[in-house]
Amino acid sequence: MTLRIAMWSGPRNVSTALMRAFGSRPDTVVCDEPLYAHYLKTTGLPHPLAARIVREHEADWRKVVAWLTGPLPEGKSVFYQKHMAHHLTPDVDRAWLDELENVFLIREPRAMLTSLLEKLDDPGLLDTALPQQVELFERQRDRTGETPVVIDSRELLTDPPAILARLCEHVGLAYSSDMLSWEPGLHPSDGVWAEYWYGNALASTGFAPYRAKHASVPPAKEELAQQCDELYARLAPYRLTA
Repeated sequence: MTLRIAMWSGPRNVSTALMRAFGSRPDTVVCDEPLYAHYLKTTGLPHPLAARIVREHEADWRKVVAWLTGPLPEGKSVFYQKHMAHHLTPDVDRAWLDELENVFLIREPRAMLTSLLEKLDDPGLLDTALPQQVELFERQRDRTGETPVVIDSRELLTDPPAILARLCEHVGLAYSSDMLSWEPGLHPSDGVWAEYWYGNALASTGFAPYRAKHASVPPAKEELAQQCDELYARLAPYRLTA
């Protein structure tokens, strides 16, 4: 039986570390933001390395979906998909999501925003992925009648074994301590954007301890921060705790 885990995250989270954790499992194959090329081709946004991403990755969402829902390599029974929720543009059909175990990764908005501002000059609300995360969360809850799993990066970094074990339990997967460490550097599954976006994650060999981020949101982005706070508050009550 194949288990397909779609982790719907936003930018500047610990999504790469979580992908590394699942990639350390011998039963699991992982993929890195498979809809990014489609997102860039559709929106035309001037992200770093945009032209190269569209050129070197599949930009047809239908082909991407066929791969995400298709057969796994021999010996693998779990397909962990690291997604940015805002890459799921309105033109992408949602029906295929019903074949996945949809879970959500969030981060305290102001810490996320100050980090995002280091990479993008003028991010808006849609760039944070929070509106899309709420949409997908409510869609999943309404369809199944059950509350989807939510992981908060602070909880994860505070106690990785406990949160990973609870996540695995919720998706019907046996927890493995293999998930706590990995090889540093680029991995074959990384997108070409890794060299720009992943920073410390490329040097990591495991989850770093949680450290509070004390940078302030610029006054020009305070309204955006408040919008993010409101959306985060719709997901945060459901986050797993140790």
